Parts: sequence; structure tokens; C-alpha cells
Amino acid sequence: MSVLTLQPETGPGSQRQAGRAAGVPLVIDLDGTIVRTDTLIEALLRLAATRPLLLLTLLPALLQGRASFKRRVAEAVQLDPATLVYNEDVVALAREARAAGGPVFLATASDRGVADAVAGHLGLFDGVFASEDNVNLKGEAKGALLAAKFGEGGFDYAGDAEVDRPVWRRARRAIMVLPSAKLARRVEAECPDAVALGHRPGAVARLRVIAKAMRVHQWAKNTLIFVPVLAAHQATPLTELRAAVAFAAFSLCASSVYLLNDLVDLPHDRLHPSKRGRPFASGTLPLSLAPMLIALTLGGGLLLAAFLPASFLLMLVIYYACTVSYSFALKRQMVADVLMLAALYTIRVFAGAAATAILVSPWLLAFSMFLFFSLAVVKRQSELTLHLRAGRGEMSGRGYLLGDLNMLHSMATSSGYMAVLVMALYINSTDVLPLYHTPQALWLLCPVLLFWVSRVLMLSHRGQMHDDPVVFALTDRASLLTGAVGFCIFVAASV
Repeated sequence: MSVLTLQPETGPGSQRQAGRAAGVPLVIDLDGTIVRTDTLIEALLRLAATRPLLLLTLLPALLQGRASFKRRVAEAVQLDPATLVYNEDVVALAREARAAGGPVFLATASDRGVADAVAGHLGLFDGVFASEDNVNLKGEAKGALLAAKFGEGGFDYAGDAEVDRPVWRRARRAIMVLPSAKLARRVEAECPDAVALGHRPGAVARLRVIAKAMRVHQWAKNTLIFVPVLAAHQATPLTELRAAVAFAAFSLCASSVYLLNDLVDLPHDRLHPSKRGRPFASGTLPLSLAPMLIALTLGGGLLLAAFLPASFLLMLVIYYACTVSYSFALKRQMVADVLMLAALYTIRVFAGAAATAILVSPWLLAFSMFLFFSLAVVKRQSELTLHLRAGRGEMSGRGYLLGDLNMLHSMATSSGYMAVLVMALYINSTDVLPLYHTPQALWLLCPVLLFWVSRVLMLSHRGQMHDDPVVFALTDRASLLTGAVGFCIFVAASV
């Protein structure tokens, strides 16, 4: 026996409808099936991000049963069905069933209020079965209700998970939505006529998606940890090894925060032209996987930090506290958000110093403060510019108005050029004499830095800065060339 796979691109009357008898009710699950996410987890995340104390007061409702708990959560959080991510193949399946004259129903373990909202938004269902009156409509309970309503084998059922097996066994035909290979084999053994609407990605593809959710490309920002070693001319095997371990620890810790931030920002990301493609926002990764990933990345970062001086662990804890405060509150506060972003860049420099037992000079601190503040403002300016050009009106989830663009540009410009001024004052100070054999050569760094800062400002003004400015600097060809020139000047002044 083998499972027939329904091709997503087929249309009405084609293979997608193969085996579907006219007039047989089509029953579709909600979470993970017609919706690519779990509505209960989404609601809980929304509560945790906006009203955490209320979430704590709802936990005792679990003692009254899952249906009661879902009802309380649904009353506390009104999910907008328009912001959910839908599986278009399942939506098309429902439309084709209706076009063929068959009734279509939604059957879900989600609360009645959530189910009715989704059904009203889609306008595809002739009826809704959902959890209510202390009945959690899941697994055996759902199968028994549908069999009583339509008769044993009197309906087709589309689901996605192991818990749907009792329902599939009582259905005329089992329709599996993006099943894993293991689930497909089990259902095939129980339901010979089972069909699959797509398949879950394999292990390698899934790892790629997880890496994307962890934003591995953003780890490039953590190369700032190596700055104290280079600036102090103390690159030894020991300091380089310590900096490398610190880099790995910071990267894992940062990934845990990125994952947490994506969960908090789900509604806003889905309205963003590029962020809506993130794994959790798009439904590519299940939300239930997020807690485990957060625990693994944070735990791995702390474990690596244990091999470094205690001062580094302190910097890592400060970084984590700052990023969490940014994700939950400060990112929506005008000016405070860019100050915190600049601080997060600077903390990486101090963390590198702590890991290698190198003191950060006041010159490096001043230069970092002005340069990173400029780049943080550029990041916000770029987001606002792209939002304006998309014609989406005022940006939600941020503390800025579209009319603030000119002010943001002025802030980024003045702070960026202040960083160049600090560099010039440093070159003219006596502090360079012990470190450089030919310090006069360092003056060439100023026009190079002026070029790069001005280019970043221009690209941001044009709306062509599509990523974090630090990541941009480490991936942009012109920026890499500028960095290579600066490094040559640095070497020439040192030799």
C-alpha cells in the first residue's frame, strides 16, 4: 500500500479531487491544517508579551479542564483571523469541495470563539465544531462527534497530527496535511485510502529553516568581540581562542533572543514586507518548537561562558537582560530603542575585552558609542523608509512616525561624523605612540571612514539598506573593500 499524494498545483476536478465522492462532507481541522500555526500558542504568546500578569491568573483554569482554559484565553486575547497564516492548498481544497456541491465543516479543538472567527473570515464552512462547554474536541472526542453527526465512514477528514488518527480511522478518507514520513506510514497502515496533501520537509531542509530562525547570518555582528584584541595589538593564541569561545557563546545567546523576539513580534512581522517570511511568522516552523530551541541556544551559550572569566559571564547576562527588555518594551519607545541597540553593539566590544582580560580604552568606547548609535538610527530609518514606500501608513510596533524620517537622518548623520572626529582626535593623541610605529599613516583612516559612513547614510536615505547595518558592513562588497583598505592602513602604521 502507498499513500496517494495530492499535488498542490492541481485544480478543480483534477487529482486533488481524486477519490472524493460528490456530496460527502469534507471536515477540516484548524491548527496546523488550514491555519499554519497553533492559535492557542499564539494567544498565550500574545498574553506573555503584553499582559504577563493576566496570563498567570489564567493558569488555575487548567484545573477545570483544557476546554475551560481555552475559553478563558480566548476571552483575554482576541486573535485577528486576518493576521493568521493559512495553508493555501487546504483553502483551495475547501473551495473545490464547495464548488463540487459538497458541504464543508471546520472541526477543531480550539475554542468556539476562535473557530467561529476563522470560519467567518474565510467564509468557506457550512458549520463549525469546536471545544466548548468543558468538552475538549480533540482526538477520540472529535472522532466520536463526527461519526455521530455523519455516520461511520460518512465524511472525509483533513488533519495534520498524530492526535488526528482516531478521527481518520472513523472517516471515509484520511487527508493528511504535510505529514511526517512516520505519521504517513502509521495512517497508511490504518487507512488504506489515505491521501497526503504535501509532505513535511526532510531533516536537512528542516535544519536550514531552524538556522534561518536562529538568524545565523546575524552572528556576523558578534565579530565585534575581536575588536579589543586587534585594537590593543594583543593577538596571541590564548586571546584568540578566548575570543572565539566568547563569539560562539554570544552567538548562541543572541539566537535565543532572536527566537524570543520573533515570538513576541509575530503579528507585526506578518505585516512587514520581508519579516513575514521568517519561519515562525510564515508558519514554516511550528510554534511549539520555539521553547526547546530557546532553551538549547541559551543553555549552550551559558555553558560556553563557564569556560571564560566570570566578568564575561556578567557581560553575557547584561546583554541578555538588555535584549529581553528591548524585545518586550524598549523597541516601541522613541529614542530609547536606538540607544539600546547602540548599547548592545558596544556590549559586544566590552564582552570581548572581558573574555580576553584586555582593558577597553576611552577612545574605543567613545568611537563605539557614536558609530553604533549612528548605525542603530540607520536601522530604524531604513525600516521607516521601506514602510513609507510600501504605502502602508504609520508603522505599528515602533515609536516613530513617518514624519520623523528627516530627524532620524540628521541624528544618524551627526553621530556618524562624530565617530570620525573621535578617530581623528585619537590619531592626534599621545596614546597612539606606544602602539604604532608610523602613527601618521593612520590619518588615511579618516577619509576611508568618511566614505563608508557617508555611503551607509546615502543607501539608507534611498531605502536600499535592507538589513542590519553591521551585517550589511560584513556582507556588502564595497564595505568589505573599504575594510580591507582600512586594515592595510592599520598594518602599515604598525610595521
